[in-house]
Amino acid sequence: MKKFGLIGLPLVHSFSRNYFTTKFEREGIDASYELFELKDIEELTALIKTPDLCGLNVTIPYKEKVIAFLDELDETASEIGAVNVIKFIRSKETLRLKGYNSDAIGFETSLLPVLTAHHKKALILGTGGASKAIDYVLRKQGIETTFVSRTSKPGMLTYSQLNKDLLSDNLLIVNASPVGTFPHQDECPAIPYQFLTAGHVLFDVVYNPAETLFLRKGREKGAVGLNGEGMLTGQAIAAWEIWNAK
Repeated sequence: MKKFGLIGLPLVHSFSRNYFTTKFEREGIDASYELFELKDIEELTALIKTPDLCGLNVTIPYKEKVIAFLDELDETASEIGAVNVIKFIRSKETLRLKGYNSDAIGFETSLLPVLTAHHKKALILGTGGASKAIDYVLRKQGIETTFVSRTSKPGMLTYSQLNKDLLSDNLLIVNASPVGTFPHQDECPAIPYQFLTAGHVLFDVVYNPAETLFLRKGREKGAVGLNGEGMLTGQAIAAWEIWNAK
C-alpha cells in the first residue's frame, strides 16, 4: 500500500486527510493518507525513511523550513520560496525529494473567476509560506501587491497603517494567515472593515469555518467573499497529479 501524508503543527483539522481518504475509498485506490504532526522540522529526517511513503503535503509552519531537506525544487516552488508538496523519487536504493508548490495552482483557479479589470492592487495579510504563493500568482496576473504584517518590516505595512485611502486603492484583500480558524472563529485580521465596499473582493485561505468573521464583515459591506476550500481542493488535485506523474 502506498502511503501519503501531511506534515505541520498543529494538525487538529485536516482538509487533505479527508479529501484523500475519501478519494482513495471512492476510486478503489490502494493507498492511505496520514497526519504527521512534527514538533520540529528535524523530525522529517526520520519520517522520510518510512517504507512505501510516496509523497507529503506541507502546511504551517514548515512550508519554508522544509526546503533545506529537499534535493530539488521545481521552477515555481523555487521562485515562490515555499513548498507544500514533496514527491518521493525512488530509484533502486536511492531516494530523492523534490519540492513543488500547488498552493499557487489552487489559489489561481479559485480566485480568477471573481476578478475584474478594476482589481489592480491587493493587500496580502500575513507573511508566511501561503502568502508567498499568493503573491506569486497575483504578480503573474499583473496585480500590484503589498504585504501587511503585525510587526514593522521593510517594504511592508502594519495593520495600524491601514486607512480609508489604502483600502480604496486596494480592492483585493487576501487573508493568508490562520487568523479566524476554528476554534478561534471569533477572531479576524485587524483591518478597518468600515471602509470596505461592494467593489472589494475578500479571499480567506481559512476554510473552517466556511464563513470566517473576516468574510462576514466583508459581506456586510457588500464585498465578494471566497473561503479557502476551493484553493485547498485545487492544490490537492494538483498534488495528486504531481505524485503520479512519470
